[in-house]
Amino acid sequence: MANAPLANSPLQDFIARHENLFVLTGAGCSTNSGIPDYRDRNGNWKRTQPVNFQSFMSDEHTRRRYWARSLIGWRRFGQARPNDAHHALARLEANGRCGMLLTQNVDRLHQSAGHRQVIDLHGRLDLVRCMGCGRKTPRSEFQNALGRANAEWLTLDAADAPDGDADLEHADFSSFQVPPCEACGSILKPDVVFFGENVPRDIVATAQDHLAQADAMLIVGSSLMVYSGFRFVQAAVQRHIPIAAVNLGRTRADDLLTLKVEERCEAALAFLL
Repeated sequence: MANAPLANSPLQDFIARHENLFVLTGAGCSTNSGIPDYRDRNGNWKRTQPVNFQSFMSDEHTRRRYWARSLIGWRRFGQARPNDAHHALARLEANGRCGMLLTQNVDRLHQSAGHRQVIDLHGRLDLVRCMGCGRKTPRSEFQNALGRANAEWLTLDAADAPDGDADLEHADFSSFQVPPCEACGSILKPDVVFFGENVPRDIVATAQDHLAQADAMLIVGSSLMVYSGFRFVQAAVQRHIPIAAVNLGRTRADDLLTLKVEERCEAALAFLL
């Protein structure tokens, strides 16, 4: 007697019922690529809050501390590779069921996995932007400039922290040299949205336009504690768009979800591969 076919999971059924998914991803999508996340299963900070925009722009010590830690952390962050969750979502797009992917991550791993339609809500860490003239430089070039100016720091190592940071504690950052913009001499900042900094309006508007065309929303690896991502859940609810979420632990939107799957992202999405 032949074995009965295995029943689909609720997530499989949810995806099968919808043809144009708007996907929102967060840090949990990239943890299996070796990039730590910010929050625990209750949505609380695992460490002190990241540097905020106002402090970075106004305080030289804050900039030195940020770039010193980033000099160490980028070495591994820049080598991260997509995991099965990224590849599964790229397959979902290739199968014609993902109209747009909006990511809160700054690691570009969705693009590395072959995903084509991606909006980087919080920017991208592989670029450095001048806050004066707007010139953008590949992070790899700026990494070399940082290393040349601070050769003695290249021998240091520290545990990885989220978004290319490193837990370089109790160091004296006063001697760390941060090169200015080669074009105008102004402050250089990673081309990402810091805490306290606004997401560009055109990016929000473009994402909202794609959400309006979707027939369902899928959240992967985000607690949605940051409003910049949660606002899209609010918009989906207003449009009566059903929402499924894959996340280990609590999310800010738990009461608004059609379906919640508490499982690692790559495991929950394995059926797509």
